Amino acid sequence: MAEYLDLLMFAALMGAILSGFPVSFAISGTAILFAYLGWASGAMNINLLGALGQRVFGVLTNEVLIAIPLFVTMGVILERSRIAEDLLDTMGRTFGQLRGGLGISVILVGALLAASTGIVGATVIAMGMIALPTMLRTGYDPRLASGLVCTAGTLGQIIPPSTLLIILSDVMSSAYQQAQYEQGKFSVETISVGQIFAGALVPGLTLVAIYILYVLARGVIRPQDMPPAPASEGRPGLGEVGRAILPPVGLIIAVLGAILSGIATPTEAASVGAIGAILMAGARQGVSPRLIGAGVAALLILAFAAGLAPVRLQRSDAGTGAWALGAVYGVLALVGMAAILASLRRLGQRDVLAGAVTSTMTVTAMIFATILMASVFSLVFVGLGGEERVEHILESMPGGPTGALIFAMAMIFVLGFFLDFVEITVILLPLIAPVLILMGHDPVWLAILIAINLQTSFLTPPFGFSLFYLRGAAPPEITTGQIYQGVAPFILLQIVAIAVIWAVPALATWLPGVVF
Repeated sequence: MAEYLDLLMFAALMGAILSGFPVSFAISGTAILFAYLGWASGAMNINLLGALGQRVFGVLTNEVLIAIPLFVTMGVILERSRIAEDLLDTMGRTFGQLRGGLGISVILVGALLAASTGIVGATVIAMGMIALPTMLRTGYDPRLASGLVCTAGTLGQIIPPSTLLIILSDVMSSAYQQAQYEQGKFSVETISVGQIFAGALVPGLTLVAIYILYVLARGVIRPQDMPPAPASEGRPGLGEVGRAILPPVGLIIAVLGAILSGIATPTEAASVGAIGAILMAGARQGVSPRLIGAGVAALLILAFAAGLAPVRLQRSDAGTGAWALGAVYGVLALVGMAAILASLRRLGQRDVLAGAVTSTMTVTAMIFATILMASVFSLVFVGLGGEERVEHILESMPGGPTGALIFAMAMIFVLGFFLDFVEITVILLPLIAPVLILMGHDPVWLAILIAINLQTSFLTPPFGFSLFYLRGAAPPEITTGQIYQGVAPFILLQIVAIAVIWAVPALATWLPGVVF
Protein backbone atom coordinates (compact mmCIF):
# COMPACT_ATOMS: atom_id res chain seq x y z
CA MET A 1 0.00 0.00 0.00
CA ALA A 2 2.83 2.41 0.88
CA GLU A 3 4.28 2.17 -2.64
CA TYR A 4 1.07 3.59 -4.12
CA LEU A 5 0.73 6.55 -1.75
CA ASP A 6 1.77 9.01 -4.49
CA LEU A 7 -1.08 7.87 -6.75
CA LEU A 8 -3.54 7.88 -3.86
CA MET A 9 -2.36 11.38 -2.95
CA PHE A 10 -3.11 12.72 -6.42
CA ALA A 11 -6.53 11.02 -6.45
CA ALA A 12 -7.31 12.42 -2.98
CA LEU A 13 -6.39 15.92 -4.17
CA MET A 14 -8.83 15.66 -7.09
CA GLY A 15 -11.58 14.53 -4.74
CA ALA A 16 -10.86 17.31 -2.21
CA ILE A 17 -10.96 20.00 -4.90
CA LEU A 18 -14.13 18.64 -6.50
CA SER A 19 -15.80 18.57 -3.09
CA GLY A 20 -15.96 22.36 -3.19
CA PHE A 21 -13.55 22.90 -0.30
CA PRO A 22 -11.31 26.00 -0.77
CA VAL A 23 -8.55 25.00 -3.17
CA SER A 24 -5.51 26.19 -1.21
CA PHE A 25 -6.73 24.40 1.95
CA ALA A 26 -7.55 21.26 -0.05
CA ILE A 27 -4.02 21.19 -1.48
CA SER A 28 -2.24 21.79 1.82
CA GLY A 29 -4.53 19.46 3.81
CA THR A 30 -3.98 16.61 1.37
CA ALA A 31 -0.22 17.18 1.48
CA ILE A 32 -0.05 17.17 5.30
CA LEU A 33 -2.24 14.05 5.56
CA PHE A 34 -0.11 12.06 3.11
CA ALA A 35 3.12 13.35 4.61
CA TYR A 36 2.00 11.78 7.90
CA LEU A 37 0.93 8.55 6.15
CA GLY A 38 4.26 8.41 4.30
CA TRP A 39 6.20 8.93 7.52
CA ALA A 40 4.09 6.38 9.44
CA SER A 41 4.49 3.74 6.72
CA GLY A 42 8.18 4.43 6.14
CA ALA A 43 7.62 5.53 2.54
CA MET A 44 8.88 9.08 3.13
CA ASN A 45 11.66 10.75 5.08
CA ILE A 46 9.86 13.44 7.09
CA ASN A 47 13.07 15.52 7.22
CA LEU A 48 12.37 16.43 3.61
CA LEU A 49 9.80 18.94 4.86
CA GLY A 50 12.70 20.98 6.19
CA ALA A 51 13.07 22.36 2.66
CA LEU A 52 9.59 23.87 2.83
CA GLY A 53 10.71 27.15 4.38
CA GLN A 54 13.22 27.70 1.60
CA ARG A 55 10.55 27.02 -1.03
CA VAL A 56 8.11 29.48 0.53
CA PHE A 57 10.83 32.10 0.83
CA GLY A 58 11.69 31.55 -2.85
CA VAL A 59 8.09 32.17 -3.92
CA LEU A 60 7.69 35.29 -1.78
CA THR A 61 10.96 36.81 -3.05
CA ASN A 62 10.38 35.94 -6.72
CA GLU A 63 10.52 39.23 -8.62
CA VAL A 64 8.71 37.76 -11.62
CA LEU A 65 5.57 37.09 -9.59
CA ILE A 66 5.42 40.75 -8.49
CA ALA A 67 4.07 41.46 -11.95
CA ILE A 68 0.86 39.55 -11.15
CA PRO A 69 -0.80 42.15 -8.83
CA LEU A 70 0.34 44.97 -11.13
CA PHE A 71 -1.20 43.40 -14.24
CA VAL A 72 -4.34 42.53 -12.28
CA THR A 73 -4.57 46.17 -11.14
CA MET A 74 -4.25 47.32 -14.74
CA GLY A 75 -7.02 45.03 -15.91
CA VAL A 76 -9.43 45.71 -13.06
CA ILE A 77 -9.13 49.50 -13.37
CA LEU A 78 -9.71 49.38 -17.13
CA GLU A 79 -12.73 47.14 -16.64
CA ARG A 80 -14.28 49.28 -13.89
CA SER A 81 -13.71 52.54 -15.77
CA ARG A 82 -16.05 51.27 -18.55
CA ILE A 83 -13.46 51.52 -21.32
CA ALA A 84 -14.61 48.10 -22.54
CA GLU A 85 -18.08 49.51 -23.19
CA ASP A 86 -16.70 52.18 -25.51
CA LEU A 87 -14.71 49.57 -27.43
CA LEU A 88 -17.65 47.20 -27.81
CA ASP A 89 -20.05 49.91 -28.91
CA THR A 90 -17.63 51.44 -31.43
CA MET A 91 -16.45 48.15 -32.94
CA GLY A 92 -20.00 46.80 -33.08
CA ARG A 93 -21.18 49.79 -35.10
CA THR A 94 -18.07 49.63 -37.31
CA PHE A 95 -18.51 46.00 -38.44
CA GLY A 96 -22.12 45.32 -37.47
CA GLN A 97 -23.64 45.81 -40.91
CA LEU A 98 -21.51 43.01 -42.35
CA ARG A 99 -22.76 39.43 -42.13
CA GLY A 100 -21.04 38.08 -39.07
CA GLY A 101 -19.72 41.57 -38.37
CA LEU A 102 -20.91 41.64 -34.77
CA GLY A 103 -19.22 38.31 -34.12
CA ILE A 104 -15.97 39.58 -35.63
CA SER A 105 -16.28 42.73 -33.49
CA VAL A 106 -16.61 40.63 -30.33
CA ILE A 107 -13.48 38.65 -31.25
CA LEU A 108 -11.45 41.78 -32.06
CA VAL A 109 -12.58 43.55 -28.87
CA GLY A 110 -11.75 40.40 -26.92
CA ALA A 111 -8.24 40.45 -28.39
CA LEU A 112 -7.78 44.16 -27.54
CA LEU A 113 -9.08 43.68 -24.01
CA ALA A 114 -6.91 40.58 -23.65
CA ALA A 115 -3.78 42.55 -24.44
CA SER A 116 -4.77 45.51 -22.26
CA THR A 117 -6.46 43.82 -19.28
CA GLY A 118 -5.71 40.10 -19.38
CA ILE A 119 -8.62 39.32 -17.03
CA VAL A 120 -11.04 36.71 -18.34
CA GLY A 121 -13.88 37.37 -15.91
CA ALA A 122 -13.98 41.12 -16.53
CA THR A 123 -13.97 40.67 -20.32
CA VAL A 124 -16.64 37.95 -20.40
CA ILE A 125 -18.96 39.84 -18.03
CA ALA A 126 -18.55 43.12 -19.93
CA MET A 127 -19.29 41.51 -23.29
CA GLY A 128 -22.06 39.38 -21.82
CA MET A 129 -23.85 42.49 -20.58
CA ILE A 130 -23.21 44.68 -23.65
CA ALA A 131 -22.50 42.65 -26.80
CA LEU A 132 -24.65 39.57 -26.13
CA PRO A 133 -28.00 41.46 -25.94
CA THR A 134 -27.06 43.34 -29.13
CA MET A 135 -26.36 40.10 -31.00
CA LEU A 136 -29.61 38.58 -29.76
CA ARG A 137 -31.61 41.64 -30.88
CA THR A 138 -29.96 41.40 -34.30
CA GLY A 139 -31.07 37.77 -34.66
CA TYR A 140 -27.89 35.83 -33.86
CA ASP A 141 -28.27 32.20 -32.86
CA PRO A 142 -28.16 32.24 -29.02
CA ARG A 143 -25.71 29.36 -28.94
CA LEU A 144 -23.31 31.04 -31.37
CA ALA A 145 -23.57 34.39 -29.57
CA SER A 146 -22.84 32.74 -26.20
CA GLY A 147 -19.90 30.81 -27.63
CA LEU A 148 -18.40 33.94 -29.16
CA VAL A 149 -18.57 35.89 -25.90
CA CYS A 150 -17.09 33.06 -23.81
CA THR A 151 -14.31 32.35 -26.28
CA ALA A 152 -13.31 35.94 -26.98
CA GLY A 153 -13.08 36.51 -23.23
CA THR A 154 -10.55 33.69 -22.79
CA LEU A 155 -8.06 35.35 -25.18
CA GLY A 156 -6.78 37.20 -22.13
CA GLN A 157 -4.96 34.01 -21.10
CA ILE A 158 -2.92 33.51 -24.29
CA ILE A 159 -2.39 37.06 -25.60
CA PRO A 160 0.25 38.74 -23.41
CA PRO A 161 0.37 40.15 -20.85
CA SER A 162 -1.55 37.60 -18.78
CA THR A 163 -1.27 36.03 -15.34
CA LEU A 164 -1.30 32.56 -16.92
CA LEU A 165 1.83 33.33 -18.94
CA ILE A 166 3.62 34.85 -15.94
CA ILE A 167 2.98 31.80 -13.74
CA LEU A 168 3.73 29.44 -16.64
CA SER A 169 7.04 31.18 -17.41
CA ASP A 170 8.16 30.78 -13.80
CA VAL A 171 7.25 27.08 -13.74
CA MET A 172 8.81 26.38 -17.14
CA SER A 173 12.00 28.24 -16.23
CA SER A 174 12.41 26.06 -13.13
CA ALA A 175 11.65 22.94 -15.18
CA TYR A 176 14.19 23.95 -17.84
CA GLN A 177 16.88 24.50 -15.20
CA GLN A 178 16.07 21.16 -13.55
CA ALA A 179 16.33 19.40 -16.93
CA GLN A 180 19.75 20.97 -17.53
CA TYR A 181 20.98 19.92 -14.08
CA GLU A 182 19.93 16.35 -14.81
CA GLN A 183 21.91 16.52 -18.06
CA GLY A 184 25.00 17.43 -16.06
CA LYS A 185 25.03 21.12 -17.00
CA PHE A 186 25.78 23.49 -14.15
CA SER A 187 26.00 26.69 -16.21
CA VAL A 188 22.30 26.71 -16.99
CA GLU A 189 20.11 28.89 -19.17
CA THR A 190 16.73 30.21 -18.06
CA ILE A 191 13.45 31.17 -19.70
CA SER A 192 12.25 34.71 -19.08
CA VAL A 193 8.73 36.09 -18.99
CA GLY A 194 9.67 38.18 -22.01
CA GLN A 195 10.47 35.05 -24.02
CA ILE A 196 7.13 33.48 -23.14
CA PHE A 197 5.30 36.73 -23.95
CA ALA A 198 7.09 36.92 -27.30
CA GLY A 199 6.38 33.26 -27.98
CA ALA A 200 2.67 33.64 -27.22
CA LEU A 201 2.09 36.76 -29.32
CA VAL A 202 1.98 35.17 -32.79
CA PRO A 203 0.05 32.04 -31.64
CA GLY A 204 -2.44 34.33 -29.88
CA LEU A 205 -3.02 36.29 -33.08
CA THR A 206 -3.21 32.99 -34.98
CA LEU A 207 -5.99 31.89 -32.64
CA VAL A 208 -7.83 35.17 -33.30
CA ALA A 209 -7.50 34.55 -37.05
CA ILE A 210 -8.87 31.00 -36.67
CA TYR A 211 -11.90 32.34 -34.78
CA ILE A 212 -12.57 34.99 -37.43
CA LEU A 213 -12.24 32.45 -40.27
CA TYR A 214 -14.76 30.24 -38.48
CA VAL A 215 -17.22 33.12 -38.14
CA LEU A 216 -16.84 34.03 -41.83
CA ALA A 217 -17.26 30.39 -42.91
CA ARG A 218 -20.31 29.93 -40.72
CA GLY A 219 -21.77 33.14 -42.12
CA VAL A 220 -21.53 31.63 -45.60
CA ILE A 221 -22.81 28.17 -44.65
CA ARG A 222 -25.53 29.27 -42.20
CA PRO A 223 -26.30 32.94 -42.90
CA GLN A 224 -29.43 32.76 -40.73
CA ASP A 225 -27.23 32.32 -37.64
CA MET A 226 -25.64 35.76 -37.91
CA PRO A 227 -27.64 38.39 -39.81
CA PRO A 228 -26.19 41.92 -40.26
CA ALA A 229 -27.18 44.68 -37.86
CA PRO A 230 -29.81 47.23 -39.01
CA ALA A 231 -28.38 50.09 -41.06
CA SER A 232 -30.19 52.57 -38.77
CA GLU A 233 -27.48 52.20 -36.12
CA GLY A 234 -24.97 54.02 -38.33
CA ARG A 235 -21.23 53.68 -38.50
CA PRO A 236 -18.99 55.71 -36.21
CA GLY A 237 -16.69 58.37 -37.62
CA LEU A 238 -12.94 57.96 -37.87
CA GLY A 239 -12.41 60.24 -34.87
CA GLU A 240 -14.77 58.22 -32.69
CA VAL A 241 -13.04 54.98 -33.68
CA GLY A 242 -9.66 56.54 -32.89
CA ARG A 243 -10.77 57.77 -29.46
CA ALA A 244 -12.02 54.28 -28.54
CA ILE A 245 -9.13 52.23 -29.92
CA LEU A 246 -5.98 54.33 -29.65
CA PRO A 247 -5.74 54.53 -25.81
CA PRO A 248 -5.83 50.74 -25.21
CA VAL A 249 -3.60 50.12 -28.25
CA GLY A 250 -1.15 52.71 -26.93
CA LEU A 251 -1.13 50.97 -23.54
CA ILE A 252 -0.52 47.60 -25.22
CA ILE A 253 2.39 49.01 -27.22
CA ALA A 254 3.86 50.65 -24.11
CA VAL A 255 3.72 47.46 -22.03
CA LEU A 256 4.71 44.84 -24.63
CA GLY A 257 7.08 47.22 -26.41
CA ALA A 258 8.95 47.90 -23.16
CA ILE A 259 9.34 44.15 -22.53
CA LEU A 260 10.20 43.01 -26.06
CA SER A 261 12.60 45.89 -26.70
CA GLY A 262 14.47 45.20 -23.47
CA ILE A 263 13.79 48.67 -22.05
CA ALA A 264 12.02 47.23 -19.00
CA THR A 265 11.65 43.93 -17.21
CA PRO A 266 8.15 42.39 -17.14
CA THR A 267 7.68 43.64 -13.58
CA GLU A 268 8.68 47.18 -14.55
CA ALA A 269 6.46 47.00 -17.63
CA ALA A 270 3.58 45.85 -15.42
CA SER A 271 3.97 49.01 -13.37
CA VAL A 272 3.89 51.00 -16.62
CA GLY A 273 0.63 49.24 -17.48
CA ALA A 274 -0.89 49.97 -14.07
CA ILE A 275 0.05 53.68 -14.30
CA GLY A 276 -1.25 53.83 -17.89
CA ALA A 277 -4.54 52.25 -16.85
CA ILE A 278 -4.93 54.78 -14.01
CA LEU A 279 -4.36 57.70 -16.42
CA MET A 280 -6.74 56.23 -19.03
CA ALA A 281 -9.41 55.66 -16.40
CA GLY A 282 -8.88 59.17 -15.05
CA ALA A 283 -9.43 60.65 -18.50
CA ARG A 284 -12.54 58.49 -18.90
CA GLN A 285 -13.88 59.75 -15.54
CA GLY A 286 -13.46 63.43 -16.36
CA VAL A 287 -9.93 64.50 -15.36
CA SER A 288 -8.69 67.40 -17.51
CA PRO A 289 -7.45 66.06 -20.89
CA ARG A 290 -4.67 68.66 -20.84
CA LEU A 291 -3.40 67.42 -17.48
CA ILE A 292 -3.56 63.79 -18.61
CA GLY A 293 -1.82 64.61 -21.88
CA ALA A 294 0.88 66.60 -20.10
CA GLY A 295 1.39 63.79 -17.58
CA VAL A 296 1.67 61.11 -20.28
CA ALA A 297 4.08 63.24 -22.31
CA ALA A 298 6.20 64.03 -19.23
CA LEU A 299 6.44 60.36 -18.21
CA LEU A 300 7.34 59.25 -21.76
CA ILE A 301 10.03 61.91 -22.08
CA LEU A 302 11.36 61.01 -18.63
CA ALA A 303 11.52 57.30 -19.45
CA PHE A 304 13.41 57.76 -22.72
CA ALA A 305 15.66 60.60 -21.50
CA ALA A 306 16.64 58.82 -18.29
CA GLY A 307 17.54 55.74 -20.34
CA LEU A 308 19.68 57.72 -22.79
CA ALA A 309 21.21 60.16 -20.26
CA PRO A 310 21.00 58.75 -16.73
CA VAL A 311 21.81 61.11 -13.86
CA ARG A 312 23.55 59.98 -10.67
CA LEU A 313 23.60 62.96 -8.35
CA GLN A 314 25.05 60.94 -5.48
CA ARG A 315 28.42 60.82 -7.27
CA SER A 316 31.08 63.19 -5.96
CA ASP A 317 32.00 64.33 -9.48
CA ALA A 318 28.43 65.33 -10.48
CA GLY A 319 28.75 68.69 -12.22
CA THR A 320 26.43 71.61 -12.97
CA GLY A 321 25.11 69.90 -16.10
CA ALA A 322 24.12 66.81 -14.15
CA TRP A 323 22.31 68.89 -11.53
CA ALA A 324 20.51 70.89 -14.24
CA LEU A 325 19.43 67.69 -16.02
CA GLY A 326 18.34 66.25 -12.67
CA ALA A 327 16.19 69.30 -12.07
CA VAL A 328 14.54 68.84 -15.47
CA TYR A 329 13.86 65.18 -14.66
CA GLY A 330 12.40 66.25 -11.31
CA VAL A 331 9.97 68.65 -13.01
CA LEU A 332 8.89 65.95 -15.47
CA ALA A 333 8.32 63.53 -12.59
CA LEU A 334 6.22 66.12 -10.74
CA VAL A 335 4.04 66.72 -13.82
CA GLY A 336 3.51 62.98 -14.23
CA MET A 337 2.77 62.60 -10.52
CA ALA A 338 0.21 65.42 -10.67
CA ALA A 339 -1.69 63.60 -13.44
CA ILE A 340 -1.54 60.30 -11.54
CA LEU A 341 -2.76 61.83 -8.27
CA ALA A 342 -5.57 63.70 -10.02
CA SER A 343 -6.67 60.43 -11.67
CA LEU A 344 -6.52 58.52 -8.38
CA ARG A 345 -8.54 61.25 -6.66
CA ARG A 346 -11.24 61.14 -9.33
CA LEU A 347 -11.33 57.32 -9.34
CA GLY A 348 -11.72 57.42 -5.57
CA GLN A 349 -14.62 59.89 -5.85
CA ARG A 350 -16.35 57.67 -8.43
CA ASP A 351 -15.97 54.50 -6.29
CA VAL A 352 -13.74 52.90 -8.90
CA LEU A 353 -10.52 52.78 -6.89
CA ALA A 354 -11.77 50.98 -3.78
CA GLY A 355 -13.38 48.19 -5.81
CA ALA A 356 -10.29 47.85 -8.00
CA VAL A 357 -7.98 47.54 -4.99
CA THR A 358 -10.27 44.98 -3.34
CA SER A 359 -10.49 42.88 -6.50
CA THR A 360 -6.73 43.05 -6.99
CA MET A 361 -6.04 41.90 -3.44
CA THR A 362 -8.60 39.07 -3.73
CA VAL A 363 -7.24 37.69 -7.01
CA THR A 364 -3.60 38.10 -5.94
CA ALA A 365 -4.19 36.40 -2.58
CA MET A 366 -5.95 33.48 -4.29
CA ILE A 367 -3.11 32.98 -6.79
CA PHE A 368 -0.30 33.23 -4.22
CA ALA A 369 -2.10 30.99 -1.73
CA THR A 370 -2.46 28.33 -4.42
CA ILE A 371 1.21 28.66 -5.45
CA LEU A 372 2.43 28.43 -1.84
CA MET A 373 0.28 25.42 -0.99
CA ALA A 374 1.30 23.73 -4.23
CA SER A 375 4.90 23.95 -2.99
CA VAL A 376 3.88 21.88 0.03
CA PHE A 377 2.06 19.37 -2.17
CA SER A 378 4.88 18.94 -4.68
CA LEU A 379 7.45 18.49 -1.91
CA VAL A 380 5.45 15.67 -0.32
CA PHE A 381 4.62 14.14 -3.71
CA VAL A 382 8.33 14.03 -4.60
CA GLY A 383 9.10 12.56 -1.17
CA LEU A 384 6.64 9.72 -1.84
CA GLY A 385 8.38 8.89 -5.12
CA GLY A 386 5.81 10.52 -7.38
CA GLU A 387 8.41 12.29 -9.52
CA GLU A 388 10.04 9.01 -10.51
CA ARG A 389 6.65 7.46 -11.24
CA VAL A 390 5.65 10.33 -13.53
CA GLU A 391 8.99 10.10 -15.33
CA HIS A 392 8.56 6.34 -15.79
CA ILE A 393 5.01 6.76 -17.14
CA LEU A 394 6.07 9.37 -19.70
CA GLU A 395 9.16 7.45 -20.81
CA SER A 396 7.14 4.26 -21.26
CA MET A 397 4.58 5.90 -23.56
CA PRO A 398 4.55 4.43 -27.10
CA GLY A 399 5.81 6.85 -29.72
CA GLY A 400 8.73 8.19 -27.70
CA PRO A 401 8.85 11.98 -27.09
CA THR A 402 5.83 12.58 -29.33
CA GLY A 403 3.72 9.97 -27.56
CA ALA A 404 4.74 11.35 -24.18
CA LEU A 405 3.75 14.88 -25.22
CA ILE A 406 0.40 13.69 -26.59
CA PHE A 407 -0.27 11.89 -23.29
CA ALA A 408 0.69 14.97 -21.26
CA MET A 409 -1.45 17.30 -23.38
CA ALA A 410 -4.40 14.92 -23.13
CA MET A 411 -3.98 14.79 -19.34
CA ILE A 412 -3.93 18.61 -19.12
CA PHE A 413 -7.00 18.82 -21.37
CA VAL A 414 -8.97 16.34 -19.25
CA LEU A 415 -7.95 17.96 -15.97
CA GLY A 416 -9.09 21.29 -17.43
CA PHE A 417 -12.69 20.05 -17.20
CA PHE A 418 -12.38 20.01 -13.40
CA LEU A 419 -9.44 22.19 -12.29
CA ASP A 420 -8.41 25.82 -12.62
CA PHE A 421 -5.36 26.75 -14.73
CA VAL A 422 -3.40 27.86 -11.64
CA GLU A 423 -3.83 24.46 -9.99
CA ILE A 424 -2.79 22.57 -13.12
CA THR A 425 0.18 24.87 -13.70
CA VAL A 426 1.68 24.77 -10.21
CA ILE A 427 0.84 21.14 -9.33
CA LEU A 428 1.11 19.08 -12.54
CA LEU A 429 3.57 20.98 -14.74
CA PRO A 430 6.56 20.88 -12.35
CA LEU A 431 6.25 17.07 -12.52
CA ILE A 432 5.91 16.55 -16.28
CA ALA A 433 7.69 19.55 -17.86
CA PRO A 434 11.29 18.57 -16.91
CA VAL A 435 10.79 15.10 -18.37
CA LEU A 436 9.35 16.47 -21.62
CA ILE A 437 12.21 18.97 -21.95
CA LEU A 438 14.75 16.18 -21.35
CA MET A 439 13.11 14.29 -24.22
CA GLY A 440 14.10 17.12 -26.56
CA HIS A 441 11.05 19.40 -26.73
CA ASP A 442 11.82 23.10 -27.02
CA PRO A 443 10.77 24.72 -23.70
CA VAL A 444 9.27 27.88 -25.22
CA TRP A 445 7.30 25.94 -27.84
CA LEU A 446 6.18 23.49 -25.16
CA ALA A 447 5.07 26.37 -22.91
CA ILE A 448 2.90 27.88 -25.68
CA LEU A 449 1.24 24.54 -26.47
CA ILE A 450 0.45 24.11 -22.79
CA ALA A 451 -0.80 27.71 -22.53
CA ILE A 452 -3.35 27.20 -25.32
CA ASN A 453 -4.39 23.92 -23.70
CA LEU A 454 -4.83 25.63 -20.33
CA GLN A 455 -6.81 28.41 -21.99
CA THR A 456 -9.26 25.76 -23.16
CA SER A 457 -9.99 24.91 -19.51
CA PHE A 458 -11.99 28.15 -19.29
CA LEU A 459 -14.40 26.77 -21.90
CA THR A 460 -14.79 23.12 -20.94
CA PRO A 461 -17.89 22.23 -18.89
CA PRO A 462 -18.84 21.65 -16.17
CA PHE A 463 -16.30 23.90 -14.40
CA GLY A 464 -15.16 26.28 -17.16
CA PHE A 465 -14.88 29.70 -15.55
CA SER A 466 -16.00 31.57 -18.69
CA LEU A 467 -19.23 29.56 -18.61
CA PHE A 468 -19.87 30.62 -15.01
CA TYR A 469 -19.08 34.27 -15.76
CA LEU A 470 -21.43 34.35 -18.75
CA ARG A 471 -24.18 32.51 -16.87
CA GLY A 472 -24.15 35.33 -14.32
CA ALA A 473 -24.15 38.12 -16.93
CA ALA A 474 -26.32 36.68 -19.71
CA PRO A 475 -30.00 37.62 -20.20
CA PRO A 476 -32.45 35.16 -18.66
CA GLU A 477 -33.53 33.82 -22.06
CA ILE A 478 -30.07 32.27 -22.53
CA THR A 479 -30.03 28.80 -20.98
CA THR A 480 -27.03 26.99 -19.52
CA GLY A 481 -27.45 24.29 -22.17
CA GLN A 482 -27.18 26.89 -24.94
CA ILE A 483 -23.96 28.23 -23.41
CA TYR A 484 -22.48 24.72 -23.28
CA GLN A 485 -23.53 23.99 -26.87
CA GLY A 486 -22.17 27.35 -28.01
CA VAL A 487 -18.62 26.76 -26.76
CA ALA A 488 -18.34 23.23 -28.25
CA PRO A 489 -17.18 24.39 -31.75
CA PHE A 490 -14.67 26.75 -30.18
CA ILE A 491 -13.19 23.97 -28.04
CA LEU A 492 -12.57 22.11 -31.31
CA LEU A 493 -10.98 25.29 -32.72
CA GLN A 494 -8.66 25.37 -29.70
CA ILE A 495 -7.53 21.84 -30.59
CA VAL A 496 -7.02 22.98 -34.19
CA ALA A 497 -4.86 25.85 -32.93
CA ILE A 498 -2.75 23.44 -30.87
CA ALA A 499 -2.31 21.26 -33.97
CA VAL A 500 -1.24 24.30 -36.04
CA ILE A 501 1.36 25.39 -33.46
CA TRP A 502 2.52 21.77 -33.18
CA ALA A 503 2.90 21.47 -36.97
CA VAL A 504 4.58 24.90 -37.34
CA PRO A 505 6.79 25.39 -34.26
CA ALA A 506 8.23 28.59 -35.75
CA LEU A 507 4.97 30.36 -34.89
CA ALA A 508 6.00 30.10 -31.23
CA THR A 509 9.80 30.17 -31.50
CA TRP A 510 10.52 32.73 -34.25
CA LEU A 511 9.78 35.96 -32.37
CA PRO A 512 11.61 34.96 -29.14
CA GLY A 513 14.60 33.98 -31.30
CA VAL A 514 14.62 37.36 -33.04
CA VAL A 515 14.06 39.49 -29.93
CA PHE A 516 16.09 37.56 -27.35
